[in-house]
Amino acid sequence: MRSTDPGVVLGLYRSRYERNLLEGALKLGVHQIDTSYNYFGFAAHRTLAQRAGDLLPDLSISTKVGFFPTGMGRSEHSLDSQRLRQAVEKTAEELGMSPDVVFLHNPEHTLTHLHAEHASDVLAAASAALEAAVASGLCASWGIASWNPRSLLPAIERARDASTPQVFMARAGLTVSSRTLDAIEAAATLWDLSPDRRWGMSPFAGHSTDPLWEQVNARAFLPDESFCSNLVAAFRVSYELPKVSRVAVGTNHLGHLRELLQAARLPVNGASIASYRALLAAASTNRQPV
Repeated sequence: MRSTDPGVVLGLYRSRYERNLLEGALKLGVHQIDTSYNYFGFAAHRTLAQRAGDLLPDLSISTKVGFFPTGMGRSEHSLDSQRLRQAVEKTAEELGMSPDVVFLHNPEHTLTHLHAEHASDVLAAASAALEAAVASGLCASWGIASWNPRSLLPAIERARDASTPQVFMARAGLTVSSRTLDAIEAAATLWDLSPDRRWGMSPFAGHSTDPLWEQVNARAFLPDESFCSNLVAAFRVSYELPKVSRVAVGTNHLGHLRELLQAARLPVNGASIASYRALLAAASTNRQPV
């Protein structure tokens, strides 16, 4: 029987896809992993099945589609419905099972370059393709993963009759700007997604070794300024900025993952979070354009 869900998702963006990492994560109680069609040189799903196929039934797998190979080690982004469908089919085939969630991967890469009305039509068609994949049993649910949803908002507002994602994943943590936080929350509101259907990602902006994490006193957001590292405290805070139910974080070290699991269960000072959001918003409003 699985232990209580800690709300930690093991992200495999920079992973070496080593079996011992997945075995160790399971032993620690982490049963969710996040990957993508384009990770590991477009070989992530196949590599997972080859190296840890017997472990996959014990894991909840989320993945993403939206980037496609063009040759010579390059890729392109596309929201073409047929390409998305084929990618989901190939994903299920290579994994040997249907993933629990398939995210539309950073749709803003394509939508940013389109007129709002056209963008809403393209987003609606791509969403319908993933919803159809769920109906076909190729995946259990679908969602949208966006690095910066600010450019998505006009398309979402125009496509109110479009299929609604079941899960929304976006950046989280102390490195996310006030405007991006507002956009994330606005998108979630338009889709009527409660916090239990929102995920965070990249809580350290991809660099947990950055000296920044020793300079910022993230422990101030905890009720008693617990004797944990700033890195651990920053990870806990990422569940509040914005409010999410789980956070995808990448690591190749089980010791680091164990620390983050402990962090996820720490209490947080809600008043400090609210004050920070207010200060962040004020700073954003008062900042002069460059």
